[in-house]
Parts: sequence; C-alpha cells; structure tokens
Amino acid sequence: MQGTPVRPRLSVFRSAKHISAQVIDDSTGTTVASATTLQAGVADGLTGVAAATEVGRTVAERAKAAGIESVVFDRGGYLYHGRVAALADGARDAGLEF
Repeated sequence: MQGTPVRPRLSVFRSAKHISAQVIDDSTGTTVASATTLQAGVADGLTGVAAATEVGRTVAERAKAAGIESVVFDRGGYLYHGRVAALADGARDAGLEF
C-alpha cells in the first residue's frame, strides 16, 4: 500500500531475569525509544511483573517525548501472558496506544 504511513512498533525481548522493550521506526530503521530492567533507575528493586510494568511505563513516556502516540505491539513470539502482558499494560497506562 503506497502512501500508507507505517506505525512504529513496540518490540519486546525477555530473558529469564530481565525484560526490555524498544520502539522501532521501520521506515527509517531506527530505535526511537527503549527501556530495560538493566538500566539504572528504570525498575530498581523490582522483579517479575512489577519490573515489566515499570519498563512499559518508561518506554511509553520516552516514546511520547519523541512524538510517538501510537504503536503496533510486537511480542516477539512470546505468549501474551505474565511479564509480556504486564509490559503492554504499563505502556497503555502511560498513554501509548496500540
């Protein structure tokens, strides 16, 4: 579809201990915003679902600061359950639209 704007995608990666998310603009191939539990100040002292929720909120705030209001959620093949769902809920709570 020529001329149709492509929405950025919110891509999720999770490991056994950590979770990260990034907003990617596929039209330019650049990362607009990102957040991970490995960054200081993002989810200090939190683990599991609580940490994932905070990562979702943080990436949404950073994306909105960069002018992104709406994204496509890319769960990366992970089930929409537990930490992945918590990250999505945190991003929605912070005002990012899917």
